[in-house]
Amino acid sequence: QVQLVESGGGLVQAGGSLRLSCTASEHIFNINVWGWYRQAPGEHRELVATITRSGTTNYADSVKGRFTISGDADRDTVDLQMSSLKPEDTAVYYCAFDHILGERYWGQGTQVTVSS
Repeated sequence: QVQLVESGGGLVQAGGSLRLSCTASEHIFNINVWGWYRQAPGEHRELVATITRSGTTNYADSVKGRFTISGDADRDTVDLQMSSLKPEDTAVYYCAFDHILGERYWGQGTQVTVSS
């Protein structure tokens, strides 16, 4: 079974940067959207950023100008560069790969903690 493995989470001070990476354990055909989501304690999981196969990106308003998503379809990877981090960015971050037929693959999550 395909697994998505995230890395790069950790503890950082406010104003700092982190880079998250997500890689599939094997190639997945027909993925058309790669994304990052996050879930803070007591909150619903929310979209952070997505990138399509054509390179179109979409960001939550709360991260625009601070986060950058990038992906490599041939390598089955998606990254999230996070800068100017704020305490409210603290959450578990999940990557997701969306198949053209509607199935979504999720990673196991990586914790990001931003201290004030």
